[in-house]
Amino acid sequence: MLQLNKPIAFIDLETTGINLGTDRIVEIAIVKILADGSKIVKRKLLNPEMPIPKASSDVHGITNDMVKDAPSFKQVAQELKQILDGCDFAGYNSNRFDIPLLMEEFLRAGVEFDMRHRRLLDVQNIFHKMEPRTLSAAFKFYCGKELEGAHGAEVDATATYEILLSQLQRYPDLGNTVESILKMMGEDQIVDFARRFVMADGVEVFNFGKFKGRPVSDVLKSEPQYYDWMMKGDFPQHTKQKLTEIYTRTMLKKS
Repeated sequence: MLQLNKPIAFIDLETTGINLGTDRIVEIAIVKILADGSKIVKRKLLNPEMPIPKASSDVHGITNDMVKDAPSFKQVAQELKQILDGCDFAGYNSNRFDIPLLMEEFLRAGVEFDMRHRRLLDVQNIFHKMEPRTLSAAFKFYCGKELEGAHGAEVDATATYEILLSQLQRYPDLGNTVESILKMMGEDQIVDFARRFVMADGVEVFNFGKFKGRPVSDVLKSEPQYYDWMMKGDFPQHTKQKLTEIYTRTMLKKS
């Protein structure tokens, strides 16, 4: 049993996206564990006061219709502050995402939320610390033996193949073909390998900078000088190649 000197609140957020500066909370769940082990659960749908992108709804299942009559964060900020009063915080990847975004929402709502004297326990950190995500650790876990000569290219490539064979035995649902594995695991829609662009709703969008989330073709039409800036910049050649392909396609359509 977890020994507590003060309450700890396990927090999870569903959001409009993953940008801490611009995205908003659409659902918050708080599981508050008191020092005596008793539990208080609070869950709220929130109106983010901005459209929820389809890509985000596809992940968490929360649509614009579901939150249109829900309160905004600002309307419930004082209530949430009271629930979290005197608590340490915990979550999964919470130190990098949930807690920072929650603090952004309190700041936007104009509600002072004191983070001093709170301990932040990120369960994901325990997972990564205790179960290292290295090739050697995967080889030992799946193949049951130590990887001799790790970081030699041939040794690492061969070990990776052996790991896959062991995974196919351990997880029969994967099937035994490349197609069946990718169908189960999902296949990345890669635009450029540096991921400066990503696919969203069938179009290439920027994945960085001031135009993040905007279709590349729209930006190139309205601000063609951005193409010149990127081509002169320190971007990978593959990124520039894909940018040129999109630029050429865009200009042909424009003309």
